[in-house]
Parts: sequence; structure tokens; C-alpha cells
Amino acid sequence: MTRATAVRAVLAVAVLLASVVITLTMSPRLGLDLQGGTRIVLQAHDSDTVTADRETTDRTLEVLRQRIDSLGVSEPTLTRSGEDRIIVELPDVQDPRQAAEVIGRTAQLSFHAVEGPGTGKPETGEPPAGDSETEGADGRKKPPAPDTGPGDLTLPDEQGRSLALGPSRLSGAGVDDATAAFDAQGGAGWSVSLTFRKDAGQDWKKLTGEAACHPAGDDRRRVAIVLDEKVISSPQVDPSVGCRVGLPSGTTQITGSFSADEARDLALLIKGGALPVPVEIVEQRTVGPTLGAAAIEASAQAALIGAAATALFITVVYRLFGALAAVALGAYGVISYAALVALGVTLTLPGLAGFVLAIGMAVDANVLVFERAREECADRPKRTLRSALTTGFQRAWSAVADSNATTLIAAGLLFFLGSGPVKGFGVTLAIGVVASMFSALVIARALTEIAANRRFVSDYRGVNGIGRPGAVRTWLVRKDPQLFRRPLRWLVVSAALVAVAVAGIVVRGIDLGVEFTGGRLVEYSTSRPVDVETARDTLAAAGFKDAEVTTAGDGDLSVRTGKLDNDGEHALRSALAEEGGETKKVRDELIGPSLGDELRRNALIALGVAVAVQLAYLAVRFRWTFAVASVVAMVHDVILVVGAFAWLGRPVDGIFLAALLTVIGYSVNDSVVVFDRVRELWGANRKTPLDTIARRAVLQTVPRTVNTGMGALFILAALAVLGGDSLADFAIALLIGIVVGTWSSVFTAVPGALALERSAKAPPPPAPGKGKGTARGKARTVRRDPLDNGARV
Repeated sequence: MTRATAVRAVLAVAVLLASVVITLTMSPRLGLDLQGGTRIVLQAHDSDTVTADRETTDRTLEVLRQRIDSLGVSEPTLTRSGEDRIIVELPDVQDPRQAAEVIGRTAQLSFHAVEGPGTGKPETGEPPAGDSETEGADGRKKPPAPDTGPGDLTLPDEQGRSLALGPSRLSGAGVDDATAAFDAQGGAGWSVSLTFRKDAGQDWKKLTGEAACHPAGDDRRRVAIVLDEKVISSPQVDPSVGCRVGLPSGTTQITGSFSADEARDLALLIKGGALPVPVEIVEQRTVGPTLGAAAIEASAQAALIGAAATALFITVVYRLFGALAAVALGAYGVISYAALVALGVTLTLPGLAGFVLAIGMAVDANVLVFERAREECADRPKRTLRSALTTGFQRAWSAVADSNATTLIAAGLLFFLGSGPVKGFGVTLAIGVVASMFSALVIARALTEIAANRRFVSDYRGVNGIGRPGAVRTWLVRKDPQLFRRPLRWLVVSAALVAVAVAGIVVRGIDLGVEFTGGRLVEYSTSRPVDVETARDTLAAAGFKDAEVTTAGDGDLSVRTGKLDNDGEHALRSALAEEGGETKKVRDELIGPSLGDELRRNALIALGVAVAVQLAYLAVRFRWTFAVASVVAMVHDVILVVGAFAWLGRPVDGIFLAALLTVIGYSVNDSVVVFDRVRELWGANRKTPLDTIARRAVLQTVPRTVNTGMGALFILAALAVLGGDSLADFAIALLIGIVVGTWSSVFTAVPGALALERSAKAPPPPAPGKGKGTARGKARTVRRDPLDNGARV
């Protein structure tokens, strides 16, 4: 065993031991789409006096945190996103109505003198002509803020009686504390005690002192507490309080016939009612606990079945070395999972799918190395197995680095341009790429080098798996098909496929998910079977005529509507319960129209940036003709996947976008492997026609492309069958993408490059080892075989 092999072995053991310890002692952080709960995204808006920036949004977040803490939700999470958005995650909350009602109150809390009974209509109905409605945090219309001049604000009190209110005398910012307490000794029941800050306490004393100048029972002896243009309390000043005397801050109590919940809610609203800026709910997602548990179970089954199939496949193809690669694949699973846990990454449903998918893609580097080692053994049959393996690792490094770099670019775009759970997919994909590199270049290399030193493995080449060329390579070499004698015909076939896909997009249209259009999508399970037509008629009779009803999962119903607030959703569920019995909400997605437009725009930006970044990377690493041809093939793949979903009538949503960006990375990955071989062969044979070089490169890399694709296909097929509706579309998009990506890397990218090279004037690439800095005439330094001591006879 060489020193390098020993170092790799020790490093592999150390990392594996640390990963096992982390796996056994730490638990993963599950996203709400896996553990169940509600996720609400709030958009802060400018008020008349305050701008919604980073500072005011942070202050708003702290106010909301106080409100949510009082709800008793276990381990709620509030974070600021960007400059003016707040993400609220409430684990185990299945009915978001109370949470949305409490955290979504947008107006400033204010205290007003009551000037008497209202003489006009309370300002809670339709706005007068010429006034525009605004949208509240619960998604319902509310009238514009009325004028707060004296006598101009008319609102109903708690019993619905109109009150004429004076201007605001005190804002909620002056409230220091508000607590609910039960007076068991005095028999007064539940009450709310108020404490004001220093200056605000004087304003409160003056306000109550002026009210005390009116006789008991007079409306003018009341003080109105207004929140969100609604009187939440309008208590009378106690008769014991003298005129112009008022109530000191620390002795103020609001009494009444409160229940415990009413007293706590009133205290909560007074204490936390003053939001620095108004907020609007632009996104709300609720996932039932059973859906998350089912997704975890399905993903685990898919991972086990797919990984077992992949391990069996590479063992059959590469025999002993394939079995060692399968061991490294198992180590990869442990290391990547431990990395996710140790870094505190929140594991979402798309992230879980990315973790499972990366298992199938992790064999790519091993396949590249083993195929190069097979070529070395075939070209020089007398060289040692260890020498062929070492050369295979060296010569495969360029393709491994470039292919993984393109996948990392796709993962980075998912993280920076994706939204919500899709970011988790980008993180897990990136961690998977790094872990797969470690498992292939450290663990698998250490295992195979140790095995290659054994005489039995070295002498019996049919056992090790790389001493003899594979069946596919042997057949291709024997047939030697002339693939690119007329490359334009392949471009015509690709153009025809694109035309079919575009026809599907034009004729059938793209079924954009609610994430991109705005609206609400709710999935229900019923105790009694309800067919789609019956459910549609039931909802139409209940007033939901525009609701689109489809089947989902095992007999569940999926209802998609336009704008629908939480009370409307409750009414819709009640209507379904009349036909289906007990009706449970499995999944709920609410996307505001502004966020839908933004997500749709960001999706197009993400695709555009992906194309531009991949083109820039390939242009630096390869000739411009190769870069353009690879990007054309990538765009070809994107159009075919979108067109296939249009023909199939499948929804296009955020998870589909994650799959599409992954297809982009996979497509470029395949093209990089082919063009890396073209560059190598062309540099070594500068006078050979390029179409001959391209044919040889394709025939030499086809085994790698097929074997790598099979590993991913096993995983995706298992996800498509076992993953349910949540993961089926993701798996189907990637299945289509891998098939068309394999095709395009050979029959679109290569013919495209050949066509572009006909008009290109750049010389062939330099021979291997002759970079731009090599002096003319200077002998090239040949890298010696690690096992060659230099002795010659």
C-alpha cells in the first residue's frame, strides 16, 4: 500500500466514523412540508408615515413574535426574507384561521375619545364611489382608512352600535404591557390590566380624565380602543374617577363579561397591536402530518430500492470494483445525510427528493474512472492493474470536475433564485455533489487501490471488472457505426422533436400551478368516497362555482380556486363534508396574485441565468463552438420536457422548476463528458477529420453515459412509482429529461458543434500536456507512471 492510498484510507475511515456518530446522535430538521404545519409569508408595505425597510420589518417581526408566542404554538419560527418579507412557520398548526387572524392584523392600535352616538352609517361597508379598496392580511377587501378628524370617524362598538370617535389621542406604541387576569376574590371575573410608558401614561390619564367629566352611562364617558379600523374595546370610565383626574397608568383595568379566551385575546391585541408597518399575507401553505409522513416513508423506500438496484447494476457491470463502488455508494449516503444534519439544513420535500436523486447520480465519477481504466487495459494489455487504475483516475479527473461543476451551478441557481422548499433542493443537491466526489475520489479509490494490489484480483481480470472491455464497448468497436457522416440529419430530427413539443405548448397550453398564477389549492381526504362530478356540483351549490375539482392521491379531492380566504376555505370544507362525511385537509396552498407574478417572473429569470452561466462556464473551459452546441442541446432538452408536460397535462410548479434546472445540469454534464473526450482526441490527432474524432469520442463515452443514466433511472423510477403525487411529477420530469439529455448530448450537441466548426477559424486544441505556456521546441515533460521507478535496460 502506497502512502497516498494509506492517507485516503485513514481519511475515509475518519469521515465515516464522524458521519456515523452524527447520524446516531443528531436528528434532522424537517421542513413543514414533511412534519406538518403552516407556513405564512407576510409582505410589509409602506404606510403613510413609515417606509417598509429592513429596520421596520425587523421591528414588525418582533411584534409578530410576541403575538405568536401567546398562541401557544410549539417552536414557531419567524425570519426576515429580503428587505420587507417575514416568513412565519407554525409546526403542527392545521387550521391557520386563528393564526392568520392574529398575526395578520395590519393597522396601528389607537385610543380615541368617544364623542357620542354615531349619526351616520358605520364605516365598515362598501367604500364610497371614487374610493379604492385595499386588501387586508386575511385576503379580504377592506375600505380605505377613514378620516381621523374630529367627529369624522364612525365605527360600530362591540355590540354593533355606531360611535362617533374623536382623533387618535394615543397609539399602541405607548402601551408597555397588557395582561389578562382573573379576579377570584372580588368576583369581577376576567379583566385586562394596562400599563403605559411614561409619556403615554400622562396622555392616557388626560384622555380618561376628560371622559370622566360626562355622566355615567353617557357614551362620551367611554374610551374606544381601535385596531384594524375595528373597535376591540370601548370601556366606560369608572364612576369613581373624578373629572380631569383620570386613571393612572398602573391602575387601569378593563372589566366586562370576558371569557378567559376573550380576555387573553384582548390583552394580546393591545400589547402587540402596534405594527410599525402594515403587512399582507402573500403566501400560505398548510400540510397535514400524514402527507409528510407518507412522503418520508415513500422516499425511504424509493432510496432503498433504487440504491439496491443501482448497486446491483454496477456490480454486474464492473464486478469486484463495481461492488467496491457500491460500498462507497453506501458510505456516500451516510456522509451526505450526516452533512445535512450537522449543517442544520432544513429537509424539505424537494430536498428529500434531491437527496434520493443524488444517490443515483453519485456513481457517475466511478463509472468515468472505471471506463477510462478499461480503455487503458485494452490499449496496453501488459500494464499492471494498479497502473491502469491510477491512469484512469488521472484522465477522468477533468471530466469529473467539469460535470460536477455544472451540477453545482444548477444547485446554486436553485438556492439563490428558487423559493421556499425549492431552496432546500438546491442545498441537498450541492451537498450530494460534494459528498459524491469524496466517496468516489477518496473512499472508492482507496478500496479499489487496495484491491488492485492483491495478486488474485490483478491476475484474474475477469474478476476485477476493468481488465477487459465491456460488452457495449466491444459491440460498438466491432460495428463502428458512421454516426456523423451526415450530421445535419440528426439536427433535423432534433428540430422535429422540438416542433412537436412546441405544438403541445401551443395547442394544449401549459398548466401553470397555483404557485405561478396565484389562488388557492386545497387537497382533502373524505371518510366516504366522493366522485369529482358530485363534489363539483356540491361546491357550486354552496357558492363556489369557479372551483376546479380533480382527484389526487388515493381517492382524495383537489380543489383549486381563485381568491379564497380562510373563512371561505372553512365553508368549502364544510360543504364537502355534507357529501363525504369527515373531511380532513391534507394540503393547502394559498398564493397571492402579486407573489404569483413574482414567482413566475423569477422562474423565467432562473432559466435565463442558467443558460447564460452554463454558456459562460463552457466557453471558458472549451471552445466557443462546443459551448454554443452544448447550450443549444440544453435548450432543446428544456423545450422537450416542458412540451411533454404540456401534452401530458401535468402541472408546472416550483418543484417542476427544480426538476428542470436539474435537467439543465444533467444535460450539460453529458455534453461536457463527450466534448472533453473530443478535445483530448483532437489534440492528440490534429490532422484527423473532426467528424472522425467526434465519432470515436462518442463511441468511447457511450458506455459511461448509459451506465450513469441507468443509476439515476433506477432511483427516479422508484420515486415515480412510490413517491405519490408529491414526487411523481418531479420524477417524471427528470426521467424525461435524462432520456432526452442523453440523446441530445450525442445527436444534438455533437452535430451542432460539427456544423459550427465548419465556419470556425480557430486551430485544433493543443496536444495533451501542451498548454499555452509551453515554449516552442521545448521537450514536454512526461508524467511517469507512479509504479515506474525509471529503470531501463
